[in-house]
Amino acid sequence: MGTSDLNNLTGCCLISTPALQDEPFEKSVIYICSHGKHGAMGFVVNKKIKEFSFSDLALQLPINFSRMTASLDLYRGGPLDKVRGFVLHSTDYVNSDSITPGGGVAISASIDILTDIAYGNGPKDNLIALGYANWAPNQLEQEIINNMWLVVPASPELVFHTKDEEKWNCALDNLGVDITRFCTTFGRA
Repeated sequence: MGTSDLNNLTGCCLISTPALQDEPFEKSVIYICSHGKHGAMGFVVNKKIKEFSFSDLALQLPINFSRMTASLDLYRGGPLDKVRGFVLHSTDYVNSDSITPGGGVAISASIDILTDIAYGNGPKDNLIALGYANWAPNQLEQEIINNMWLVVPASPELVFHTKDEEKWNCALDNLGVDITRFCTTFGRA
């Protein structure tokens, strides 16, 4: 991918490379919901939160979730604003606050979608992310040039239907990349 291809990554997924070994991004897959001249924003889609559940979250919301029909997982969407929730979901459900960046994924942030999901009236596929990742203008492009990220087209299959522990390897396989042969150093001749 050349630098001219880096102008708009909205609706794509990033795959961290071995050059990026710090949490929360080590072996992460990130869905990019917005990318342009003002920077980029995305959500980690392969790291579940183990110490906090949807039931814990529901207790903090002004909705009665006592008749919930679904068991829901929460994901570490990124290191910023970790108490703010976003729902990545299939495009069969779109409400007034939904955006559809691409790759067969929509995003909503209203409490209405959580209610609909909890009662079995929401989108067919969903992923609830707490927090997000953000890049300043040109920061993401530079990180890609510096071998920190690979870019793969997003798909509902990757985001919603692949096991979390397999998403990173699956995304690499889709690119045809053998990560054991990946060079983590760079320089100028």
